[in-house]
Amino acid sequence: MTNTNSQNTIELLQAELNHPEWDEPIICRVEVDLPAWLSQLAGGRDWEVYAEDEEENCISFAMRQGSKQAPKLAPRHAEVTLYHNGYAIVDVDGRSLFDGSLTSGANDCAHLTYYHADSGEKITLN
Repeated sequence: MTNTNSQNTIELLQAELNHPEWDEPIICRVEVDLPAWLSQLAGGRDWEVYAEDEEENCISFAMRQGSKQAPKLAPRHAEVTLYHNGYAIVDVDGRSLFDGSLTSGANDCAHLTYYHADSGEKITLN
């Protein structure tokens, strides 16, 4: 069994060396459906982005939920900070609801897409 594992490891290393296209720079883009994600995290509907602030390593979105669903109730507010490395922090009405990685695969509202850095062409993974 050990011999098979060693042979598989050697074959994998040889495949990596024989495919220089894998060395090309790529861009990973995380796309997030913020209103749907906040509905999952905080409940309710009608979340909307009303402000955003971009910094060098992240972008923050100020969001509110309110008038359409229950006009007589005070609107709820959220701050969503998405870091360029796939990390996110979500606070709703001052309470932390999420602090972790969007790229872990556990989030149905976030999708990773890869592109060739030189051409911008989308990379399809099998």
